Amino acid sequence: MALNAYLNKKVSILTLDGRTMVGTLISCDGSMNLVLADAIERIIRPRDEEIPSEEVPLGLYIVRGDSVAVCGRVDEDIDGKINWREVHGEVLGGTRHV
Repeated sequence: MALNAYLNKKVSILTLDGRTMVGTLISCDGSMNLVLADAIERIIRPRDEEIPSEEVPLGLYIVRGDSVAVCGRVDEDIDGKINWREVHGEVLGGTRHV
């Protein structure tokens, strides 16, 4: 499976319902079920909201393969320099399989 190269690396996952999770990929299978260690969910607020964006700790987290839209490696040097509370952007819409 192509994601085996990402094992024990920091990844970002975008789900079909628009959620973003980041963590260390510790397991995956052929159905794209993913297990993250030290996972966090990044909730990016719209530009017009005054509430800061947030990172919610999830710990050990399983993401079902049928809800994964994208999984990619995270450049930890760049990621570590970003203050995610100050990041604002448009809300990602959901996706569905047809």
